[in-house]
Amino acid sequence: MTSNSDNVKFAYWVPNVSGGLVISNIEQRTGWDIDYNRKLAQIAEANGFDYALSQIRFTAGYGADNQHESVSFSHALLAATTTLKVIAAILPGPWNPALAAKQIATINHLTNGRVAVNVVSGWFRGEFAAIGELWLDHDERYRRSEEFIRALRGIWTEDNFTLKGDFYRFTNYSMKPKPIDPQPEIFQGGSSRAARDMAARVSDWYFTNGNTPEEIRKQVDDIRAKAKTNGHKVKIGVNAFAIARETEAEARAVLDEIVAKANPEAVQGFADQVKNAGKASPEGEGNWAKSSLEDLVQYNDGFRSNLIGTPEQIAERILKLKDAGASLILLGFLHFQEEVEFFGKRIIPLVRELEAARDRELVAAE
Repeated sequence: MTSNSDNVKFAYWVPNVSGGLVISNIEQRTGWDIDYNRKLAQIAEANGFDYALSQIRFTAGYGADNQHESVSFSHALLAATTTLKVIAAILPGPWNPALAAKQIATINHLTNGRVAVNVVSGWFRGEFAAIGELWLDHDERYRRSEEFIRALRGIWTEDNFTLKGDFYRFTNYSMKPKPIDPQPEIFQGGSSRAARDMAARVSDWYFTNGNTPEEIRKQVDDIRAKAKTNGHKVKIGVNAFAIARETEAEARAVLDEIVAKANPEAVQGFADQVKNAGKASPEGEGNWAKSSLEDLVQYNDGFRSNLIGTPEQIAERILKLKDAGASLILLGFLHFQEEVEFFGKRIIPLVRELEAARDRELVAAE
């Protein structure tokens, strides 16, 4: 029997960078300032969302002309809420694991353990060049990220932590206070072979770009099989851009308008940059490796998850993603405050009803 702890969880992208979540000239009633985001976090918390994920950007581009730093911004959202968990994006290279471990441990104490981290492996090469950071090849970036995560865990759980790695070195380092238990969750993104293998060894959560249930299932089966051989468990989060309207025709019309009003130059620029992600992996797979220009209008292939339609259609499609192995749906919206509220009031209850009905069927079958 499935318990409530097995219910699919919901997260939203924090719009802490300007330009919204689509590279389009369509109207987006979404603000990137702290007042807008504090209210948004409170709306999400009141309407059934479990997590918020802050974004990490260092330079302007593709509509994101302004960017707030992720860790400090995450702390501000945590201070404005009481139950919402906030995942702060951290980028190895600019961050040293000693600094990240200390930052997150302190915020962990200040917020009763509600902060988590998303370790980003650095697909945006132009940023690294702009700030003078060494750019590593694709698989080397994941090797560094894995070492970064091992350092975080070691610092958080051990006294006299020692690590003689290829990227980081620690000698008898003891950090106090350590985070309160349970330890901060560690998320990562990816889809490539290197990303999946890293998740199967060290991460709590694996985020993948939007995709069909069939394609998500392939990744889930692969990761879980490898994690099992490593004595490890990892949960899966799937990106999706939700367009919920009273009729499917209305929702599809919004999608058509987003794509019709896309900024072609910015989308192409984004496409050129993401060649440094999945397409740069040795096997040529991973995030954005098979994305069309239409897919790239939404940064993380969110349209491909097909949460576009009526509340009932979207709830049923979420259950299909859950059946494929997704434990969390990471959502983007056109107009965040009003659409997060609509999603929480109209769609999450439908998902819970479907989950409860399935629980009853399982009980009846026993």
